[in-house]
Amino acid sequence: MTLRQKMLLMLALTVMGVVAAVGWTGSVRVGHVFEDMDRQQTDLLVGQFQHEFNQRASDTAAAVDRMAASDTLRRIAFDLNNGGDSAPYLTVAVPLAEEYRLDYLELIAHDGSIISSLQWTARFGYKEPAITAAGKPAFLKQEDLPDGSSQVGLFAVRTVAGSDPPLYVAGGRQLDAGFLRDFSVPAGTQIFIYKNVSGPFDAHNFAGPLQGPDSGEHYQALVDDARSNARNAEGVVYPTSHSEDSMSVTAIPLKGMEGDVLAVLVVANSRRSMVEVQRHIRDIAYGIAGLGIIFAVLASLWIAARISRPIEELARAAGRVAEGDWETRVDIRTMDEVGALARSFNNMTRQLAEQRERLVQTERVAAWRELARRLAHELKNPLTPLQITVENMVRAKKLPKKQFDEVFKESTATLEAEIENLKTIVGRFSDFSKLPKPQALEMDAREAVRRVVKLYGPALEEKHIELGTAISAEPLPILGDSELLHRALSNLVLNAMDAMPEGGTLTVSAVRAREMVRISVADTGAGLTPEECERLFTPYYTTKQHGTGLGLAIVQSVIADHNGTIAVENVEGGGARFVIGLPFAESVEA
Repeated sequence: MTLRQKMLLMLALTVMGVVAAVGWTGSVRVGHVFEDMDRQQTDLLVGQFQHEFNQRASDTAAAVDRMAASDTLRRIAFDLNNGGDSAPYLTVAVPLAEEYRLDYLELIAHDGSIISSLQWTARFGYKEPAITAAGKPAFLKQEDLPDGSSQVGLFAVRTVAGSDPPLYVAGGRQLDAGFLRDFSVPAGTQIFIYKNVSGPFDAHNFAGPLQGPDSGEHYQALVDDARSNARNAEGVVYPTSHSEDSMSVTAIPLKGMEGDVLAVLVVANSRRSMVEVQRHIRDIAYGIAGLGIIFAVLASLWIAARISRPIEELARAAGRVAEGDWETRVDIRTMDEVGALARSFNNMTRQLAEQRERLVQTERVAAWRELARRLAHELKNPLTPLQITVENMVRAKKLPKKQFDEVFKESTATLEAEIENLKTIVGRFSDFSKLPKPQALEMDAREAVRRVVKLYGPALEEKHIELGTAISAEPLPILGDSELLHRALSNLVLNAMDAMPEGGTLTVSAVRAREMVRISVADTGAGLTPEECERLFTPYYTTKQHGTGLGLAIVQSVIADHNGTIAVENVEGGGARFVIGLPFAESVEA
């Protein structure tokens, strides 16, 4: 990934991250605000319901109080207490309930037996335990009806004035949808009551403005929670698959006199406004993110023109310098840090070129000095015998002819031998200076290795050196000069043989290592010191008593001409290993 792409990605991700964070924060904040508003609205409605509930309870208790103090009930109580029959009063609850606007009404004897019942006439004589609440504030009570259903109402129980034994009046008003009509409910809010909670959940037991017969099913979990735990239950209900139709719902249990839950007040606040605001915030965030990405693209293009493109030019220029173009320069277009970097690069390449020229001259002088020193050293050895031989011949001139002939014959033989030695020395230096360039042809590196192994097999056996090979079964194609490679490998094998005068093991391998051919020649000789490993390929450096120091330098030159590498390393347990790396033919062509 280029610097330009990285900067574009970084800017785009930064803008998108900031916009997403702001959008998410705003959406969450809006959600909290609306939740607080819903909670306050729910508390307000619950307070209003509680006020209305208490008012209805007071009204119900007042109506029952008036009835208990009425002359009608006082006459009934007097008649019953003086031995009168209760049968004539079986239906008296009906007109009394209409007079005092009660939905439920029962007259109850002092022993709890029902004398007259508005809601269930056939309960005459049944026991009513509610007389224990006589004189107490109005309370919720579940009332069973003749059709098998049940209703929940506000009840008050009073004792008829002057009755002894007492005659009780239990009257109440139904807790239903009519109870909720007087509520001031804001738009988007629904309030309804779930009744008849003694059995399993039934959506038809809701009283209030539910939309459709199945709407109540969505509130079952919250209603059941409030019923079972006798505490408020809150949650979000999704009547449809659209999030804007969701409701924030609070289910509040309504308890009877003994603390049992007899009804559940459900307050549902629409979340449409909150969802629409959040959606609007998201749409704005998406729009800003799109603009931010456009800004990031434009910014990255500007940065590319000011920063990344000059840096890319510097990188390409550095590559050309690495390839050997020391005259490479970059254009300076700005006066900022990038321009300063470009000026520094140009100064560096100029100084490198100057230093390289001085270094080349210094190395050339040093090389010629070393060559002269080595040549003088090599030539000195045969010149001394030549001088002595010539001096002997001059002195022999004074000897008798027979003795002179003997000296002359020996001297000429010595002269010929030393002259031949001079030719050999000069030939070696000439070979090094005129090492030909390789004629690169596609070949199998295994064949070059096998040729060397076969050539020196008898000599290795004669010197008691065991031969080990590890040659790949697959072809190892390279572009190379078979004769030069044969010469280089032969030099390495001869060096290994010289390192094991008492015998040992020579190991030759040729395998593939990624995109290279790896050829190694290892011996079990004395090994090399770190200094010898470092200087071994330096011309004229030798560890042998009678070596010229050119053999490994020639090997390195041959391998370098084949675009390869050569290195030497000590082998664990003793010995040295020369490792050659040559590129595969296909990688060279590519």
